[in-house]
Amino acid sequence: MSAPTPAEGGGRAPLPHQPTGPRQRRDAIDLAQSPPGPPPGAAYPRLHPGRTAAQLIGGGLALAVALALIGFALTRVAALDWVTDWEREVSQWFVARSSPTWDTVTMVGSTMAETMTCVALLVVCMVVLRWWLRRWRESLALFTALAGELVIFLAVSALVARERPEVRHLDAAPPTSSFPSGHTGAAVALYGGLAVVLLRQLPWRRIAAAVAAVLLLVPVFVGVSRLYRGMHQLTDVAFGAVNGAVWLAIVVAVLLPVVRGPAEPSPGAVGPPAAARSPMLSRGAPPDGAR
Repeated sequence: MSAPTPAEGGGRAPLPHQPTGPRQRRDAIDLAQSPPGPPPGAAYPRLHPGRTAAQLIGGGLALAVALALIGFALTRVAALDWVTDWEREVSQWFVARSSPTWDTVTMVGSTMAETMTCVALLVVCMVVLRWWLRRWRESLALFTALAGELVIFLAVSALVARERPEVRHLDAAPPTSSFPSGHTGAAVALYGGLAVVLLRQLPWRRIAAAVAAVLLLVPVFVGVSRLYRGMHQLTDVAFGAVNGAVWLAIVVAVLLPVVRGPAEPSPGAVGPPAAARSPMLSRGAPPDGAR
């Protein structure tokens, strides 16, 4: 008489995707107990140093040239004198509404984008992002965003050499000229860059959106504060924001590109992506003995 088959009641048929041999069971248990890889979120392809550097340098040069031409037009083209006259009225409008309370509030806004503030916050963010995501990609992008914005700002400011508004200055005037606003550009690059990272990596979407919205309001606060404190004309602040936003977009496109389909893990990532650790586990079947 032949032995009964599992379907005839002689034994339990293995479930789909369940390990059937000792070696497969041992491998499944090892995979289940292995250290986790990076948290869920965006994955990016590997960087090619030469191409990456060329894209960043080319984009930065193009942005610097465009901003310098705009600055030259605002300060040297007579047909645009009406813009300068209107900006003087804007500066006087802020002066007429000055008060000790607003002096204090705008000092906070200006300080949020001071050089030392931005550098300190950048260092903290880089360390936290490296610990959280277990790779350097986002930290590198944030550093490149702030450092590149600073280089472009310094170059354009030196070329345009625009005078600061003829009103009372509540801050000590730095050696750079008025166009474009370095504080506003730095705020867009740093706080905006951090917002991009959180929106892509934080799994709690509503929390990420709320925090990102607050971060994106910081450059607005900084720009208005610089206007109130008599440190910049309106177009200085506007094109400072353009500098930070366009350069941040270039950095994100080059260093944090959105890819379709499977992406190569970052060199700094620990372990394989979670979905690729075990086909059996990814389908929801636990290893034998783990029920």
